[in-house]
Amino acid sequence: MTTATFPLSAAGLTLTRPVGTVLDDIGLAVPRGKISVVIGPNACGKSTLLRCLARLLRPDEGEVLLEGDPIDRQKSKQVARQLAILPQNSTVPEYLRVFDLVARGRTPWQSPLSQWSREDAMAVDQALALAGVAAYSLRPLSELSGGQRQRAFIAMILAQDAPLLLLDEPTTFLDLPHQIELLDLVRKLNRESGKTVVMVLHDINLAARFADHVFALKDGKIHREGAPCDVITEATMRQIFGLDCMVIPDPLHGCPHVIPR
Repeated sequence: MTTATFPLSAAGLTLTRPVGTVLDDIGLAVPRGKISVVIGPNACGKSTLLRCLARLLRPDEGEVLLEGDPIDRQKSKQVARQLAILPQNSTVPEYLRVFDLVARGRTPWQSPLSQWSREDAMAVDQALALAGVAAYSLRPLSELSGGQRQRAFIAMILAQDAPLLLLDEPTTFLDLPHQIELLDLVRKLNRESGKTVVMVLHDINLAARFADHVFALKDGKIHREGAPCDVITEATMRQIFGLDCMVIPDPLHGCPHVIPR
């Protein structure tokens, strides 16, 4: 299979910081039209990997291919039309209204001669509704709870309408019911709209439930990858997390379910 078969791939990604090597010769290929989840212990390089894949960080070595072409040679607008990222920490002015934040997602589709279109308005309204933030679209971010703010940022990347979504801890600040609701939305976008998704998740059981493909990282390397049932095993949990556990079939969904001893 050629690299163009995969919407996003990387080879030889290496990144070193004063504290040591963060990414160590990583190679991966993201399955098209699937939900991939990156798991691993704290400080193993998950968020750094996602930022390199999105061209927010430049690796010391290696390259990232977006639709078969080096991402660092593509124009920013071209990349933004194909790939949307939700970073772990998003900073915007507190006075910004939710609607204005979500409207920023339309920037890649605008030009100096066409600043706002009917398509932009429809995309923003749909994103607000999908993310469940339409009711407070005119409120400033400073008035929102942490969970509401996170959903507003989700709406922004939905408005961007890119076929590839990179989500770094998208369930941050959300309680469990809203985590499930958000991940159900991600799966709906994947199943009904064909979006390819790469997520970083800390909750292994949520990863097992919603992932089609899992990348397990440890010490800046991909230790194992594949279907959840092949990656989320008792042996892998011990090797990656040092966790003594049982892994049983989830009684509702049939996916692996980790029970710490």
